[in-house]
Order: sequence, then structure tokens, then C-alpha cells
Amino acid sequence: MKMLSPDAIAPPFAAYAHGVEVPPGARLVVTSGQLAFARDGTVPEGAEAQARLCFANCAAILAEAGMGPADVIRINAYVTARPHMAGYMAARDSWLAGVARLPASTLVIVSGFTREEFLVEIEVTAAKL
Repeated sequence: MKMLSPDAIAPPFAAYAHGVEVPPGARLVVTSGQLAFARDGTVPEGAEAQARLCFANCAAILAEAGMGPADVIRINAYVTARPHMAGYMAARDSWLAGVARLPASTLVIVSGFTREEFLVEIEVTAAKL
């Protein structure tokens, strides 16, 4: 995989790439959007704690396919309010710590999810040769 950051546009302002090139023959994994719903049915409080659980759920899905954060080529994330962006970004940066090739990323503010206590939803796409 190759990060795409053309000189013709401003560089990314956070831990992401403008684009990621996937070579022919790579296996793809696409997760469903993960909410901060723990195995025991609990939902942590706060956007950062929820984002950490969402990323942990994504990591478990990727691990089942023999992949991890370094294989992620795209992150789509959704938060319910602008103040939740910082917590999400802290969790994302922690999850990607040490990853040399950063994924493309989109963060959107939405009006809500299926349950009021959910503040964050995250889905990832990964590729591996």
C-alpha cells in the first residue's frame, strides 16, 4: 500500500493520508460500523472511551482476517457533536501509533445513532497482500 499526498494540495492536518493506493491482488476486509457496545452489553461514557472500544472492536474483526491497524486503508468515523471530535481523534491517534503508512480518513458529525448514549461509530477498510 502507498500513501498518496500530492504536493498540489495542502498536507493532511491530522494523522491520516489523503489517499491510499492498493495494489492488485490485495485481500480486502470491510467492517460494519462499530458502536461502543462492549461484549457484556455496557456502553462506556465519553467520546474517547467509546472510540477506543470502537477501535478495539475493529481490531478484533481485522485480527480474525490476520490483519491489524497497519493494514487499514480507510477509516470512516461519525460523532454526534463537534466537542466529541477531540476524544475521537485522541483514540484514533493512539490506535494508529507506530503505523508507518496512515490510512485515508473521514470524520462526520451526525445527529445521532440507534441509542442515545452512543456518541461515536467507526468503520474501517483494510487491505493486505
